[in-house]
Amino acid sequence: MTQQFKKSFTRPYAVNLQTHLLNGVRYVQSENCDERPQDGEIELVVIHGISLPPGKFGGQGVEQLFTNQLNPKEDPYYETIAHLKVSAHLFINRRGEVTQFVPFNKRAWHAGVSRYQGRDKCNDFSIGIELEGTDFTPYTASQYESLKHVIQALFNAYPTISKDAVTGHEHIAPGRKNDPGPYFMWSAIRAITNKV
Repeated sequence: MTQQFKKSFTRPYAVNLQTHLLNGVRYVQSENCDERPQDGEIELVVIHGISLPPGKFGGQGVEQLFTNQLNPKEDPYYETIAHLKVSAHLFINRRGEVTQFVPFNKRAWHAGVSRYQGRDKCNDFSIGIELEGTDFTPYTASQYESLKHVIQALFNAYPTISKDAVTGHEHIAPGRKNDPGPYFMWSAIRAITNKV
């Protein structure tokens, strides 16, 4: 069931540690999540890139995918992915607006087969953030600004995330995934983490 709460896009953000939701952002509940393992401390942030249909921005495809409402007749590509049960904790669109789909204390299904510093199953200990984009499209200044505030809020709420534990889907699933892609400015992430 889809639930929508606050629809303001104010920054900076803070995590409500009772609900594990980001204050001041839109919340749309995804059923594509489950409990983290008992020892599943949050220790990693994984950045992804997504657009649905591929290369098109501003539609409802990502939200529909994460809430199992994607219509396979709407686009030929949707026929190939409508059966998937996937999600991310957050989605940041091209305008920098943030939508949360999964509370941070739950395990979102974003990483798939993955490995980080010798550890498999990154979903167990990570937070997944999807940026609206493609592997070969620069992300927007508004997205980087929102991402900066999101990461700061996550570091503040979950001290188990070290400031160098922000990575891309391409790094934890090399050869299988390419996002967020070569146009993603990792220098912006370094600038964020160096200030925290």
